[in-house]
This record gives sequence, structure tokens and C-alpha cells, in this order.
Amino acid sequence: MAAAAVDRVVFALNGRRYEVAGGEVDPSMPLLEFIRTRTPFKGPKLGCGEGGCGACVVLIAKYNPATDEVTEFSASSCLTLLYNINFCSVITTEGLGNSKDGFHAVQKRMSGFHASQCGFCTPGMCMSIFSSLVNADKSKRPKPPNGFSKLTVSEAEKAFSGNLCRCTGYRPIVDACKSFASNVDLEDLGLNVFWKRSDKNPDVSKLPSYTLGGGICTFPDFLKAEIKSSLTPLNDSIIVASKEGWYQVRSTKQYYELINSGLFCESTKVVVGNTSTGVYKDHDLYNKYIDIGGIPELSDIVRRDTGFEIGAATTISRTIEILQQECELISSPNGSVVFRKLAHHMSKVATPFVRNTASLGGNIILAQKYPFPSDIATILLGAGATVCLQLAAERVHITLEEFLELPPLDPSTLLLSIFIPHWISNFQTETSLVFETYRAAPRPLGNAVSYVNSAFLAHVSLDESSDTLVLSNLHLAFGAYGTEHAIRARKVEKFLSGKSLTASIILGAIQLLRETIVPMEGTSHPEYRVSAAVGFLFSFLSPFSKGITEPGKNLTIGSANSVDANDVCNLPLSSRRETISVDEYKPIGEPIKKYAVEIQASGEAVYVDDIPAPKNCLYGEFIYSTQPLAYVKSIKFKSSLASEKIADVVSAKDIPVGGQNIGSTFMFGDEPLFGDPVAEYAGQALGVVIAETQRYADMAAKQVVIEYDMKDLEPPILTVEQAVENKSYFKIPTDLYPKEVGDVSKGMAEADHKIPSAEVKLASEYYFYMETQTALAIPDEDNTMIVYSSSQYPELAQSVIARCLGIPFSNVRVITRRVGGGFGGKAFRSFQVATAAALCAYKLRRPVRMYLNRNTDMVMIGGRHPVKAYYSVGFKSDGKITALHLDLLINAGISEDASPMIPGSIISSLKKYNWGALSFDIKLCKTNNTSKSVMRAPGDTQGSFIADAIIEHVASVLSVDANSVKEKNFHTFDTLQLFYPDSAGEASTYTLHYIFDRLISTASYLDRAESIRQFNNSNKWRKRGISCVPLIFKVEPRAAPGRVSVLNDGSIVVEVGGIEIGQGLWTKVQQITAFALGQLWPEGNEGLLERVRLLQADTLNLIQGGLTAGSTASESSCAATLLACNMLVDRLKPVMDRLRLQSTNISWDALISQASQENVNLSSSAYWVPGHDSNKYLNYGAGISEVEIDLLTGAITLLRGDLVYDCGKSLNPALDLGQIEGSFIQGIGFFVYEEYITNSNGLMVSNSTWDYKIPSVDTIPKQFNAEVLNTGYHKNRVLSSKASGEPALVLASSVHCALREAIRAARKEYANITGSGSSPLTFQLDVPAPMTVVKELCGFDIVEKYLESLSTHELATGA
Repeated sequence: MAAAAVDRVVFALNGRRYEVAGGEVDPSMPLLEFIRTRTPFKGPKLGCGEGGCGACVVLIAKYNPATDEVTEFSASSCLTLLYNINFCSVITTEGLGNSKDGFHAVQKRMSGFHASQCGFCTPGMCMSIFSSLVNADKSKRPKPPNGFSKLTVSEAEKAFSGNLCRCTGYRPIVDACKSFASNVDLEDLGLNVFWKRSDKNPDVSKLPSYTLGGGICTFPDFLKAEIKSSLTPLNDSIIVASKEGWYQVRSTKQYYELINSGLFCESTKVVVGNTSTGVYKDHDLYNKYIDIGGIPELSDIVRRDTGFEIGAATTISRTIEILQQECELISSPNGSVVFRKLAHHMSKVATPFVRNTASLGGNIILAQKYPFPSDIATILLGAGATVCLQLAAERVHITLEEFLELPPLDPSTLLLSIFIPHWISNFQTETSLVFETYRAAPRPLGNAVSYVNSAFLAHVSLDESSDTLVLSNLHLAFGAYGTEHAIRARKVEKFLSGKSLTASIILGAIQLLRETIVPMEGTSHPEYRVSAAVGFLFSFLSPFSKGITEPGKNLTIGSANSVDANDVCNLPLSSRRETISVDEYKPIGEPIKKYAVEIQASGEAVYVDDIPAPKNCLYGEFIYSTQPLAYVKSIKFKSSLASEKIADVVSAKDIPVGGQNIGSTFMFGDEPLFGDPVAEYAGQALGVVIAETQRYADMAAKQVVIEYDMKDLEPPILTVEQAVENKSYFKIPTDLYPKEVGDVSKGMAEADHKIPSAEVKLASEYYFYMETQTALAIPDEDNTMIVYSSSQYPELAQSVIARCLGIPFSNVRVITRRVGGGFGGKAFRSFQVATAAALCAYKLRRPVRMYLNRNTDMVMIGGRHPVKAYYSVGFKSDGKITALHLDLLINAGISEDASPMIPGSIISSLKKYNWGALSFDIKLCKTNNTSKSVMRAPGDTQGSFIADAIIEHVASVLSVDANSVKEKNFHTFDTLQLFYPDSAGEASTYTLHYIFDRLISTASYLDRAESIRQFNNSNKWRKRGISCVPLIFKVEPRAAPGRVSVLNDGSIVVEVGGIEIGQGLWTKVQQITAFALGQLWPEGNEGLLERVRLLQADTLNLIQGGLTAGSTASESSCAATLLACNMLVDRLKPVMDRLRLQSTNISWDALISQASQENVNLSSSAYWVPGHDSNKYLNYGAGISEVEIDLLTGAITLLRGDLVYDCGKSLNPALDLGQIEGSFIQGIGFFVYEEYITNSNGLMVSNSTWDYKIPSVDTIPKQFNAEVLNTGYHKNRVLSSKASGEPALVLASSVHCALREAIRAARKEYANITGSGSSPLTFQLDVPAPMTVVKELCGFDIVEKYLESLSTHELATGA
């Protein structure tokens, strides 16, 4: 066997030629790592390393010299290996446009539609959108009008369906993308900087111009020429190999020669697209890769009369394309049904940028080797697919069913191709072909594996003797339900074949199916999976049986507001955004775009991990405990390739003399950096592994073997119930313990009705900032340390680092420029990473960078406080509540962190209703779990929800509309003062009644409630619910510093303590600077904005920076800036007055030049401290949500959301609206989708994008209307503004409440059938309430019960 070593990999990156020598990088290096560490480009970001978030998306272009064609596709650069892109062209967002060459239309429109907040996800978004535009423009559709793409509105909504964003709520991103669509109505697009809402006819010419085709050269000519010149035919006996062990085989013969050569060992990996590592992570490094993607027959597409054969290396995206083309070629409309349904279903698998590189064969191999919940294997099984295998010298054809049942394949077997038969109806025998596929998954558009999937194929014919339909040639395939692999339900197929489909026959089939679909032990939600499978079979069979109400069909035609079941998920997205711009303080109050937003879109904005690595930089990754309470006896490492990369291990013993084992702190206490000698919870750091790259450090940490000893230790406390049993509590300081109101026993005595005891339970929530915890520590001269930290609280990070190292605070400089999403998780929880990096750097005297991988971040960092509330409530017959008593158990985790403040927040938001009298007993439980910390609207989210759950319970008992009970218990201004004595403000600022009435009216609540009642009466298998929730949110601004300096050329530099985390703090500070200094600017303040530059936070430059949290840092920073500006104005005014004696028109530059000559101090610092009247105030708002649930699967569709929110006089309506929408969508995640699952040791196991589902663009409300109210003058606010970042999150509980209403309608429908003893209208719906829970509460057996009732009827009538 001859082997020729490839001495290089050649590719283009943003039009530049790159050549990597064979031995220069190891073959396991992902493209993302190369781009970020070996090139100047930082646009693609590492968000998950799993292909599940889209932060790393790039465009890859390939050139075919034979046809002279270039094909472009988006790809996950975190999964794509560098060696896989030989002779490809790669474009990152910097290649689209940048500050030097000018920005691209995609970047400009993302900026102008306010579609970027923290900006970390924006480069990936831009690349997904650009890729969609390029491919749409290549289609044969008619040429669109100038400025538009060939993209359609519906395609635009799906263009970035795999990209996640935690900040914006997606709506503005959808608008930016839709602005390119040829069939868009520009008036439907949301708030932007290109035209005003008042403009009658927005014109495309006002948008940044777009060139059809994208306007970018995606494949440079030099690379085309190089490819053509290298087209020497490769000898079949040559295996292309690199020095580092990358083998590219060109034939199956070569492949077998290679694996039989003795080179092959356990550390060798066979790859095509390498996307499997997103699912099944590599547990060690590989030193040899065999790339089989270059074997021509693995990419062959062979069309035959009987069907067509697809090479196993064909990508899923290409397979979808082939299937769709085949549909167009087939003349028989019925004949293409199988191909069309397969293509449609495959488009819901993974994400577009994973489907573009993942191979069809790779997916099926995963399904064969592992219990991988593959949709593709199931639907191909249903379609009767066969496979072709190469077994050394033998080639065999077997059915896919037989293939899946083989023992797990080893590398000696190659999957060559998949054959999909061409099914058609038989018109001679009058049989029709039917084929349907189904999936129940947390997200409708993909990027989520199924709980269960199925595919059903049959021929249907009419039995004339009985006048009923019968089925033959049945294929009933089921998968993903907790099975080793997809299966055919053979017994059910046999049972149904040839039988007339009556209710009793379908019932028999379902009973047989329940015996067939048996999830393996340990499968999550086993009953749900079986019940959903039953629902699928029922959905498939019901149309062929008389007298059965089909899912998706209304009982009466033309019922109110009816939408076909299959259409509800595909409803177009629409929105209405109402804001009022205020001219009083220009440019304050104007919806100007975010500061530096274009460089966020172009990838030039610098986050901590974008700072170029200093010379000799090392990288660290935590080793953490998997036990909740144990002595750590030893820490060792397996013998492996990854272990060889370990440079050092740093632990508690490396803390310098005089230093402390401290990793976090707040006013209530400290938390250790490392568990030593006892690990106190699963997920606690035990040490840091150091290596030469972050990937090596991450992989090395996986090799750890920890020996534990539980001797002489008490059992760990993991639940609040165990904490109560052991009296394990943290003290709540007296001044923080909330105040009770009135006499509860008296209130209870006055009640006509009582609910003596009920429970509400809320789980935790992970932050899921797009940028994980990260820090870069650089040792400096004289025992000092510089730490770049992604932190919301650099000031306290400085003190923790200094205390750990035992050095003065002045020896530690913490710098934070911007944060890629925080939500409270980068407040106290960021200290541990910054301190660990600093300790490692201090010990090794070399720079150390730590960038936590997503799994480690999720396991270690903690999240929102889980809460369990027990309540008893008394109320009158008219719904007026007289008394409420609460027992609250709050799980604080292992340390105090900020937990003692949470009870006050919970009770404060609970007080939004007048409970008459209110008492409570609150226990802050200390448990052996990760410390729970502040998370966006901490405490308020839980308290407000508990309040609404109680109100809705009362309404349910009284059988009245919940809204009437809510309004009955709204505060008068007098009771508001009683419940909020320190923050009620003046009567004129109490706007809740006005807001609620306005929302009920503008959102047509009463009409919609009636429509929903009619809809529920007309639909057996779908139900809707609607709910309206009020908001009272207490805000407490904190002190803040600010410094404004004017340089000699008239440019202005501003420093504030607040951190830019995506909320637009810098933008508001920029606006307030322009407003304040505009008094001296000849044009008022036009043009002054561009002169203002904001500087990064630096703890040695501007001290007392404080904490950026609680939605108040923007207004506090603005207040401090205003003070500093006013001081400058006072100094400059006399200079201006003197100059005006000589000339009337004095330019800003002339003023500054003169002031400089006169030695006027052009820098002023201020420290703003809120006064007694401005240190607390209330915010008001209300939200309505309408939902629809599918009773067969529990699937949830958010039909509509309406918000009205009081922003005072908004400093920037565009930013405030973005905050309101984004926080509301984040709240939906908490209340519905995000399941924080731990194992029996308390270790988080839903620790990846595969298991933890934040809202995506396909799960937001189909119609989303938000209105920012400008409610006029508030004398104690900063220019009459009010906070906006957190409060609206609380309003997302309206979605949960609407779900409860829909479930109640379902339980009511089936109460008579099921004959349940308990009241169907009384049930507990905890938080979150995902589809599995919805289905359980609707009933796992409703299909059987329904069919039983029909069967009884059939028997009675002799049908």
C-alpha cells in the first residue's frame, strides 16, 4: 500500500489564502478553534460546542471544477474539522463587512432593527441569514424588485431557526431578516431607524441596499485556479495522509487496506461531517482520523424505476433537496407523497447548519450503534428503506429493520447507501397510498430530539360489502421512545390488515401497541412517550373510520376563529410595537440604535475570549465533584492521550500563604473556591487542570478519577423537605425579612370560603447566557495581577481575587469591556472563574485563560431559586380576598450568596394584589446543591406567579373568570401605600388600573375569551386558554460613579461603573452625555453623539463601580454622567460667554481649544447616590397570553402575547422595548420549556443544548404586540425614566396561567368519559410546564377512554 503524505491543507478565509502544514495542527482541531486562535478573526463564537446554538456559524463554499459551480452552505465551525475544509472557502461575519471596508446590508439591518443586544449571538445570526439569502437568490424564482432577495417571508422566519438568542426574544431579528423578503409588507416590520412608525409608505430605498446574490465573492479566483491546477488523477492505491494522522481514502478498497494495515487502533476515528461529536462527546483525543467522505460511491445518487439510492455520505440537506426534486419529477400527485413527507420531516432534524454537514448514513449509523433517538431512521423504516453494506470483500443488501437489529457495527463494516422505494397508489385495484410521519419534540422546527417519533405507510381500499375502508401493506414504525433503535410494530400491522376500521378495532390496535412500545428502564417520561405514540396511531387511523372525530378537524364547520391543526405551528409571525418618542430632552427619548451595534454584527466587538492570547498563555478547566457530600481522598487521571496534555493541576494547596480559599462573597458570607478537604455539593470545584489549549484542558479534565470517602459524614441534604427535617437554614436578617399586613385570623373569620391548604412549586432555571463564564489573568510587575473578566460586578471580583492571593486590592486590576449576556449569572457566580484563573496565573507566573465549556458551566454555576409554597386563603363569594397565609421554602443551595434578599422580593411581588391580611413563614434552606443566585427578576418572578396561581385557584372554586377576581383585588392607592409603604410614590404614578383596562380593550380580551370558549366547544383534540396578568415591580436604584472627559480635539470619553451586558446602558449614557453637553453645542446636540466614546470598566481607574443588576444600572450610570456633565458645563459656560463677546457662532472645537489654553479642568467625576425619595419606586405593567395545546401530544403553541408596560419617559424606547420583549420571552422559557434536571446526587444532568431548551424562534408567540407607555413626569426619576430590563419577565406567567385554562378545558371535556373521582378542574400545574406535563394533566389514556365510549355505542347500535 502506497501512502502519500499530504503536506498541507489549503483554504480561503474571508478571501485570504491560508495554508496549514500537515504537522502544524493536530487532526482533531475544529475549524472554530483555528479561526479564533490562528487568525485575526473573532466573529464566530463558541457557545456550546454541540452545534446546538449557532454562535459559531460560518459560510462554507465548495467549487466543482467540472461544472464550474460554487455551492454555499452554513456550517457549525465548532463541529467541522479543519482538515475537512481542504480547498474550501470560508466566510465569517467579518468577511461580509467590517468597520474598515464598510458593513454589509445584513449587518446594517440587524443593527437598524435593534436586533442585537449583548451581541454574542449576532455574528452567527448574520451568517445564517446571509447563507439563506445566497441560496434563495440562486433559485429559479423570478427576479425580485431592487433591494430585495428572492427569499420569501416564510423562509425568512426559518432562516435562523437553529440559532439561539437569550436577549432579544427573536422578534427584531425576524424583522431584520424579513426586510430582505421579496413578498414582505414593509409596514408590518417593527421599530427601526430607517423610517418612523408614522411614515405612511415605508420605502425599500430607505433600507441599506442589498445586492442580489449577497454581493460577496464567496469563492476567490485564486483558489479556483489552484484547484484546477491540482486535478491530477489520484492513483487508486494512494491513500492521502497527513503527518498528524489524517487519512483521506478514495475508495472502499483503500479503506480496507488501511484498517487492516495495523495502523488502526482505538484512538482512530472514522468521519464524514464529524457532527456526531455534538451528541456523543469525545472522551479522549484521537491521533488518527479516516475521512471517508471522499469515496465517490458514498456520494452517488442513483435513480431507478423502483426508487432511488442515496450514498451514505450524502448530507441530510442534500437528501432533502433530492427528495423535493423527486416530488417535482413524479407526475402522479399521490406517488410523491412519501418523498414529500420524508423531506418535510427531515427539515425538522437538528439545525440547518448541522444538516448541511451531517451525513444521512452517519445519522443511521448512530441509530444503529447507540440508543440514539433518530427521526431519520424511524421515517425511513416506515418508508420501507433498505441499506447496502460492505463487509470487507462482500457487499450485502438488507432491510433497514434488519440493519438496526445487527450488533453495533465496528469499522470493518461500511454503510454504502440507503435505498428508498418509490411507493405509488394502485389505480387498477383502487387502492390509495397513505404515508404520514409524526414527532413529539420540545421544539417544532427542530434543534430538539424527539420524545417519540413514528412513520406510517399503508394502502387504503374500500370494502364494498361493509362500505368501510380497510388497510393493507402496513408499515408502522416507532422510535425514540426509550428503545435501542426504531422498530416496526409487526403485531399491530398484522392485527389491522384487512379489517374494517371501527372504533373497537382501532382500540384493539392501540391496546396491542401499548404492549409493543415499552420504554427501557431509566427512560425519562415513559408514560408520556407511550401515550404520544398512541396519539400518533390514532391520528393516522381515525380519518379512515366513520364516526371518529379526527385530530385537526372541528366538530362543527366554521367554528369561531378555527385554524387547521396542522397550520397552527406554521402561522406567520406578526407583531405590533407601540412606543412614543419624547423630544423634550433630545437625543434622549429617541429610539436610536445601540452603541457599537454594527461591530457586534461584524464580529469586531471584543469580548473576553476575543482578547488575543498573550505569549506563553495557558488554559484551565475545572475538575468538579460528582458527589454531594464527601471527603476527597485522591485526584488521579486515566492513562490517555488527553492526560498527556496536562501541564499542571492547581488546587487549594496552591493558595499562597496569607491567601484564603475564597471563590465568591457578598455581604452575607463567603463561598470557598475549592472543596477542600470535603466536597460539599455535586458540581463543586476541586481543582483546575492546566494545558496548552482550552480544548486540551477540557479533554484532560474528563480523564479525572476522584476517590471519595463518606465515612463519618451525615447524609447530604438535597431537598427543602430534608432541610426542614434537619433544621438546615440560613438566617434572614431582620431588616430584610418582609413585613406582614393586617390580621390574618380576623380576615379568615370574615371569609365566606376557604382553601385550607394548597401547594405551588417552582423549579430552578439556568442562566444560559450565550457567552459562558470566562476570564483571562495576566501576572504583572511587582506582584500585581490584571484580570479580564466577563462580570457584572468587577469591583467585588477584585476583592475576592485579592483575598484569595493574599495581596492588597490595589494589586488587582479587573477589566470588563462588555458581557455576552449575564441575567445575574455574571454577578457573584463569575468570581469563581476569575479567581481560579488568577490563582493559576499567580502560581505559574504565566497568563492563564479559562473559558468554561457549556456543560461545565451548567453543572457548576447554579441558577434561579427553586421555591415551594403552601398557602391557605379566605375569600368572599364575590371573589374579594380577605386573608392569605403562606409557608415558603426556598432552596438556597450551599452558600448564602444573595439568597437572604430573595424572601423580600418574593413577598414584594406577591403584594401586587390586596390580600386583605397577609402573613407568612419563610425558611431559607441550606442544601448540598450548587449555590442559587440572583437571576433576572429574582424572587419577583416566583412571587408574582404564586400570587396569580392563588387568584386563579380562587376563581376556579367560584367558577368565575379569573380576571374579575384579579380586578376585584387590585389595590386602591390607599391599600397600595399600606402594602408598599416605602415605594408607593404619588397617586398620579399609580398607573396599573389604566394599564390593565387599556390592555383588556386593545387586546380584545373579552371577544377572544368568547372565541376561545366556542373553539373549545368545537374541538375535541385541541384546546385554547387565555390569561391576563398584572405586574407591580419594586425597583431600588443603587449609587454609581461616572466620569466625563473632553479631549483637546473635542471628542468625549465617558466612564461609568455600570457594565454593558446587552441592555443598552452605554447607549443611554451616550444619549445623556449628548443631551447634557448639548447646551454648549451650537447645533443643539446634532452630531455630538458620534463624538462620545464609552470606556471599559476598570477597577483601578473608576472605583466603586458597584453591581450591574436589578435593571437600575442604566439609570444610575445616566444620573452619575448627568452630574459629571453638569459640572463640566458649569466650568465651560464662562469660557463660552467670553468667546461670545468676540463672535456669535462659537464651535464646540473652538470652545474646547480655548478652555484647554485657559487650563480649565476638562474631566469631571461624580458619584450619584439616590436620595430618600428616589431610592425605591414601583413599575407597572400587564400581559395577556393566548395558547393552544394538542391533547394527543401536549404540544404547546403560543398564539399571541400582548404587553403594556409603563416606562415613565423612556430614555430610549427601542432599547426599552427590546428589554421588555426579551425578558418576556426569557420568562416563557422559565414557565414552560426549561427543565433543570438533577440526578440523585443533585448534579445537573440536563447540561447541554440537547437537554436544556431555552425558547427558540419557533416557540415564541405567533403574534406578539408590545406597547411602551410614556406616562409623563416622575420628578424623582432620572429624566422621568423607569427601569425596563427585568419586570416584564414576570408577565410571562400569563402563558403558564393560559396553559392552565387550556388544560382545564381538556379535563372538563374528558371528565365524563374518564369518570375520574377527583374534580377535573382542580389540579396542580408546577413550573415549568412543558408538553410532557401538559399531556399528563390532560390524560395519558384519553384516546382509549374515547374509543371505549364509541365502542360501547357501536355495540349498542349494532354498528
